[in-house]
Amino acid sequence: MLRKTLLASSIVLGLAACSDNAPTQPVAEAPTAVEVVAQTAQLPDSNPFKHASTLQYQAPDFTKITDEHFKPAFEAGMAEHMAEIDAIANNPEAATFENTLVAMEKSGALLTRTAMVFYNLSSSTSNDARRALETEMGPKFAEHQDNVYLNAKLFERVKAIYEHRAELGLDAEAQRLTEVTYEQFVRAGADLTPEQKLKVRELNKKLSELTNQFGQNLLAASQGNAVLVTDLAQLAGLSEGAIASAKAAAEKGGQEGYLLTLTNTTRQAALSSLENRELRQRLWEASAFRATSGEADNQAILTEIATLRAEKAALFGFNNWAEYKLQSQMAKNPNTVMDLLGSMVPKVVANAQKEADDIAKMMAADGIEGEVQAWDWLYYAEKVRQQKFNLDAGEVAKYFVFDKVLEDGVFYTMNRQYGITFKPRPDLPAYHPDVEVYEIFDKDGESMALFYADYYAREGKRGGAWMNVFVGQSHLLNTQPVIVNVMNIEKAGEGQPQLVSFDEATTMFHEMGHAVHGLFSDVTYPSLAGTNVSRDFVEFPSTFQEDWAVHPEVIANYAKHVETGEPIPADLLAKVMAASKFNLGFDTLEYLASALLDMEWHTISADAKIDSVAGFEAKALEKHGVKLDAIPPRYKSTYFAHIFAGGYSAGYYAYLWSEILAADAFAHIRDTGGLTRERGQLFRDKILSMGNSQDLMETYKGFKGDEPTTEALLIRRGISLAK
Repeated sequence: MLRKTLLASSIVLGLAACSDNAPTQPVAEAPTAVEVVAQTAQLPDSNPFKHASTLQYQAPDFTKITDEHFKPAFEAGMAEHMAEIDAIANNPEAATFENTLVAMEKSGALLTRTAMVFYNLSSSTSNDARRALETEMGPKFAEHQDNVYLNAKLFERVKAIYEHRAELGLDAEAQRLTEVTYEQFVRAGADLTPEQKLKVRELNKKLSELTNQFGQNLLAASQGNAVLVTDLAQLAGLSEGAIASAKAAAEKGGQEGYLLTLTNTTRQAALSSLENRELRQRLWEASAFRATSGEADNQAILTEIATLRAEKAALFGFNNWAEYKLQSQMAKNPNTVMDLLGSMVPKVVANAQKEADDIAKMMAADGIEGEVQAWDWLYYAEKVRQQKFNLDAGEVAKYFVFDKVLEDGVFYTMNRQYGITFKPRPDLPAYHPDVEVYEIFDKDGESMALFYADYYAREGKRGGAWMNVFVGQSHLLNTQPVIVNVMNIEKAGEGQPQLVSFDEATTMFHEMGHAVHGLFSDVTYPSLAGTNVSRDFVEFPSTFQEDWAVHPEVIANYAKHVETGEPIPADLLAKVMAASKFNLGFDTLEYLASALLDMEWHTISADAKIDSVAGFEAKALEKHGVKLDAIPPRYKSTYFAHIFAGGYSAGYYAYLWSEILAADAFAHIRDTGGLTRERGQLFRDKILSMGNSQDLMETYKGFKGDEPTTEALLIRRGISLAK
């Protein structure tokens, strides 16, 4: 997954601040240049954000950065940026591409480098100080962002360039920048009346507060709902490593026993192995009903978020938030999304029902009659998997040694496809002892980027896996990529080999797909660079990369036994591959349920009355034929951080949309040459290097020659194509 904050995204675009000239707007006047120079000068030279880092490629110098540096750097950065934007808006010369759009792209350097470091650290190494600063600064950043998009004079200049773009002799990328920037201003409210702009500001500020509170509540609820077990016998079925981790978690929290902590999805890993049915139910309910009561209750917050978003969309003339949000996506409108998701439901439900029948038989063999329950599914699905494939997960993991997966799998594949190599750089500081830094060299041997590998779970790190950037690529700014991949692999015990699951190995390839999307960016303007693409395109390069994890040449190079060094046997690999397609009816259905739930929350009208979150969920799932009690949504509403705390509102479908592109692209590469430098260079040149420099469907068609189909996706997910 690509993790990106709204603020950081806007700052990368060079669009963060200026004052609106509407007289009814109660916003402080922008400081004068003299005032800004004075304020910025107050930031001491000892603050590492005052100037660009002197390390290679402006990599952050983490030996100098402390939490005390962020707030003053943010404040000075906002003041400096406001003055830069104000100077552009009030330039007495006629608007030109150079003195307006290019100047905006160059603005906000101090604010950008501060935000990029802060939001990376707040995701990967959060603490009380960083969480408090997020809460404090969120509304200020929302207002700060509004100050650029709602500036009347600035918009006049952008609009003038947009309306005359065909006459200005702009190259294709400059044309794209002009169009994208204009659309962003319009979507932010630049064409609204002064009264409407004021309302947008109020809504943005409130939404910033609410989304931040949703995230804070979810963190508290996830920690508070962790399940404490005092009787070791109840943990029968868990591996020794999992039991040790549970014991360590309890000790860290000052508790006696074993603490089963919650990850961010409805399903919990322990549900597949815990033999005690009552404990499975307890763990599942702790996960599925978190943030539904007490001080961390998110129900009222999420309904207010959905309603306020609908109210904001109405200001722009849209019927709902999804209509407004999807204008800038490949899908364009909610009906397209609903049709796409709905077209898959019958086949997916049929596959899931077959899986349920097998599980029910396995439960009956254990003397358990009746309907399959949600807390039974993963446990008995694993039993069915074992019966069908006779796989021992522990034995399989012995062929997936972390270092070999990374170096002989991921790095090897990047070299085979794109010719790049990775060199450890222990001399460059990282933000945590677990983080490794690498320098990346291109096919011609020239240094081109830095890569930070942050793969291990720890306190203060958000769940899941993601890629982000510390420094983005731009010919205009003469910057090279500084990229980070983040995961949550549990560290092995002291003296034990670091093994990973097959799924974790695949995720390492996935996140590297995001990394090379940023790495190979070859554009001029930072706002169009790398992963600054629509939500329903951004997961395409990463998902495409997943399938190379099981390419015969690749897996033969890295899947070797931890003790003997022998490659994974062909029959075992065949079982692993077959098993990887097992239970995909469940997996796909829980995803579809969440994606459809997201669309239902964001197609409500501004005057909708939501009496019950649970009732709304049930009605939404029944409407689309995906309400199966044994297969709940991957995320239920109160912990659906993607859409209520992150940037995926009306966009969770994007994972599936991107997977369609990825499956289609992989099939095309496979059928026209496979794992070769020539095919890798094609993907690099036509997809990875392009960023958002042209219409994204045109980018795809430039790669393949036509639009994608869904056939390869269904095959990839093991869904029967039979009618």
